[in-house]
Amino acid sequence: MCGRYATTLPPEMMVELFNLLNQIDFPPRYNITPTQPIAVVWEQSGRRTIQLVRWGFVPNWVKDPREFSLLINARAETMAEKPSFRDAVRHSRCIVPASGYYEWMKGPDGKRQPYYITMEDDSPMIFAGLYSNWAGPNGEEIDTACIVTVEPNLEISSVYDRMPAMLTGDAIDMWLNTRDFDIAAARQLALPLPPGALKYHPVSKAVGRADIDGPELIRPISPEEAEAEAAAAAKPKKKVAAGGSGQLDLF
Repeated sequence: MCGRYATTLPPEMMVELFNLLNQIDFPPRYNITPTQPIAVVWEQSGRRTIQLVRWGFVPNWVKDPREFSLLINARAETMAEKPSFRDAVRHSRCIVPASGYYEWMKGPDGKRQPYYITMEDDSPMIFAGLYSNWAGPNGEEIDTACIVTVEPNLEISSVYDRMPAMLTGDAIDMWLNTRDFDIAAARQLALPLPPGALKYHPVSKAVGRADIDGPELIRPISPEEAEAEAAAAAKPKKKVAAGGSGQLDLF
C-alpha cells in the first residue's frame, strides 16, 4: 500500500510538466497522510487541471461519507470489478505527482523501519490515481482520490509486497485520456516499474507521526542513528504524579 508520501515539486513546474490550464499554490510537503488534501491532475474534454482533493476515495453513490470506509488505495488487479472503483476506472482517472513515498520494512528482530523511496534518477514520481466528485442530498460536495497500487518490482519486493502504480512517458497521457483509452487499456498501464528504476534509504521513524512535516524526514539515517532512535523509543516514559503539573522537576 501507499500511506505516506512527499511532494516538493514547485507549482510552476507542474504546470509545465503536465501542460495544465491552472496553477495552485501547494507548499512542499514531506509527510502527506490519508484524509489530508493532495494535489491531483485530471483531464476533462482534453483540458488538464490540477485540483486539491481529499486523500480517501468516496464513490459518488455513497449516501454518507462519514459512514464509509477510508479507501486510500485501489488494487490494479481488481479495480475494474470493485463497485467502489469501476466507474472511476472508466471515467475518472487522475495522476498524483510525488517526489517519493515511504514504506515500512520489518527486520529480523520484528521491528519496522521506514524507508524513503524515490526514482533512481531523482525525477518526479507520477502515481496512477482515481478520483470521485461526490455530491450530497443537501448540496454538499467533496472531491476525493486514491492511489492505484500494484505488485512490487525487484527493488521494492524486499521492502513491501505492494507499491504505487507509476506512469512514465506516453502512459501518462493514455491514463488521463478516458475518452480514447478504456478499462482494458488502463489495466495494461498500471504495472510495476522495471528493475533498476527505484532506489531507497532508511529514514527516521518520526515520519510515522502525522504532525511532523519537514525535509529532515527524507534525510538518510545511519545504522547508528536508527539504533539510537529505537533505544530512545524503548525507554519507559516518565510518569507524572497524580496532581502534578506535568512539568519535569529540575531539582
